[in-house]
Amino acid sequence: MEQNALGLALGVGGSVLAFALAASGSSIGVGYAGRAASGVVTEDPDKFGRLIPIVAIPGTQGFYGFLLFFLVTIVKINLLGQIHYPSLEQGIKIFLVGFSVGLTLLISAIHQGKVSAACVGIIAKKPEQAGKALILPAFVETYAVLSLVVGVLVLLFMKY
Repeated sequence: MEQNALGLALGVGGSVLAFALAASGSSIGVGYAGRAASGVVTEDPDKFGRLIPIVAIPGTQGFYGFLLFFLVTIVKINLLGQIHYPSLEQGIKIFLVGFSVGLTLLISAIHQGKVSAACVGIIAKKPEQAGKALILPAFVETYAVLSLVVGVLVLLFMKY
């Protein structure tokens, strides 16, 4: 495998890994929150609408992973047009960015799902406090956003 093809494979692989890890974490996090919300809805179906945001919030990391995937494959490498082949060094950097951002998104989505599941109890007992219940998982979201911003900045300032 020539060096340009290896750089390309590492770059695309890193972007796919970022998305796969983020999407996996989001599905686990949404699963935690969804299971908790299901119990509440069984007892009081009228609380369903208030529970939707708390169940959905761990899914945002999957979108962040997709954004990084899009940035690498479409903007940086341009897989849909004249492909920009990254060097082996650039491919390694892109792979490491994808892996580190993806890992952070995986972990934050899982923990955000756990916090969201705990906050379902707030809505179950005091539905009028649903807005406050969203604040706690938002703290976890901060680190997902920071990870994405750092990854995007590294990719944007990487020389080709």
